[in-house]
Amino acid sequence: MFETLSERLSGVFDRLTKQGALSEEDVRAALREVRVALLEADVSLEVTRDFVKRVQKKATGAAVTRSITPGQQVVKIVHDELIAMLEGDEDAGRLKIDNPPAPVLMVGLQGSGKTTTTAKLARRLSERDGKRVLMASLDTNRPAAMEQLAILGGQIGVDTLPIVKGQNAVEIAKRAKQQATLGGYDVYLLDTAGRLHIDEVLMDEVQAVRDAVSPRETLLVVDGLTGQDAVNVASEFDGKVGVTGVVLTRMDGDGRGGAALSMRAVTGKPIRFVGLGEKTDALEVFDPKRVAGRILGMGDIVALVEKAQEVLEVEQAERMMKRFQKGMFNMNDLKMQLEQMMKMGGMQSLMGMMPGMAKMSKQAEAAGFDDSMLKRQIALINSMTKKERANPAILQASRKKRIAAGAGLDVSDLNKLLKQHRQMADMMKVMGKKGMLKQAMAGLMGKGKGMPDPSKMSPEELADLGRGMGEGMKMPGLGSPGMGGMRLPGGLSGLGLGRKK
Repeated sequence: MFETLSERLSGVFDRLTKQGALSEEDVRAALREVRVALLEADVSLEVTRDFVKRVQKKATGAAVTRSITPGQQVVKIVHDELIAMLEGDEDAGRLKIDNPPAPVLMVGLQGSGKTTTTAKLARRLSERDGKRVLMASLDTNRPAAMEQLAILGGQIGVDTLPIVKGQNAVEIAKRAKQQATLGGYDVYLLDTAGRLHIDEVLMDEVQAVRDAVSPRETLLVVDGLTGQDAVNVASEFDGKVGVTGVVLTRMDGDGRGGAALSMRAVTGKPIRFVGLGEKTDALEVFDPKRVAGRILGMGDIVALVEKAQEVLEVEQAERMMKRFQKGMFNMNDLKMQLEQMMKMGGMQSLMGMMPGMAKMSKQAEAAGFDDSMLKRQIALINSMTKKERANPAILQASRKKRIAAGAGLDVSDLNKLLKQHRQMADMMKVMGKKGMLKQAMAGLMGKGKGMPDPSKMSPEELADLGRGMGEGMKMPGLGSPGMGGMRLPGGLSGLGLGRKK
């Protein structure tokens, strides 16, 4: 998300922060580049002008030019203005769905991802908020639209309204309302039909459904890759139907995402969620503070902690910590860590959430440090016997040949994995003795003072955090030309298996 914009802005601010002192001309020159970067990212011209004007007014004052770290001060001003541009007056992720059954109307153009987003939202409400959810497809035009929602409902364990052929959208909506009331549901989601463009037939149908059920929330689903046209679509739907919030889909696409930056300023409607993939769990609350941090390359530790909490079970994490403190770290432990990293989104996703690491993700990928590398590591471990996993010290030449052949890799790859395992075992032992493991685990599980809140940190503190996290062990597998002995944070250190084949 925002990859292109983040890269451009990072380059601008890197040059600013390296300068000891800043003149007003330096700031103006940097903001000219910021203006171009925003326009290239599909942010509207009007929004870009207002944003740069506000930043320039604050960034050319005496308080900045006389500051000890003027470059960092400018970054902080840009960070604060990004938040102000994206932030609304209400909690974006909190839907008004009290007094069950609460109807939620999903509207948008065809191809924007309404049906998938309906299932994602249903899963989120069911699993995170403990709501009993009913989904209903009102799309009588698109072939198999109702069957698609029914299949998704079965996959996520959420009920869908039985399909009755021949009913129109309003009749289905009324039947969903009745079913939700009689069935004791907390929320019912209505997936309306879309068109390739806005027309009177589409609007009349949506208005009729709205009048029939009086929805608590009307969420407009917009494809984030449609650029400024997404803002026009939002304005049209709001004027005709009345929109309470926006969901941007495919924000894991080409990375420009300028529509998100324009949407709030132009329409005044909050962006409630963003879709970051095809899976039904790939829906995130749109948090302006965290998004601003990602855009400026500050990472998103909060999202990292949330993903860790979803993957790690408390009892399992405590058992792991006790083993590591005793210096016990075998191949089963390593495999468990690798699988958890895959569940948390893979290497590129994790690096993008870590302060200062986003800029290094492409270097890491070029050096072979990606998800395919993790899969090769897991394949090597799976090729071992239980005895070999528990005690890798017994691996001699003949065993190594068998394991490598079983995984379809070379013995040299296995040797790198074994070397990495020894380094990680030594590191875990040292961290256990110093109490660092306990603190790190408490942070990941959301307990204690193990993980600071980045939303309350200044850019200087976030930069220090990124540098501190980067002081892990050097990765043996990333010694390729130009990498300069790349460092990775804490528990991710030492996970290199060499270059891609």
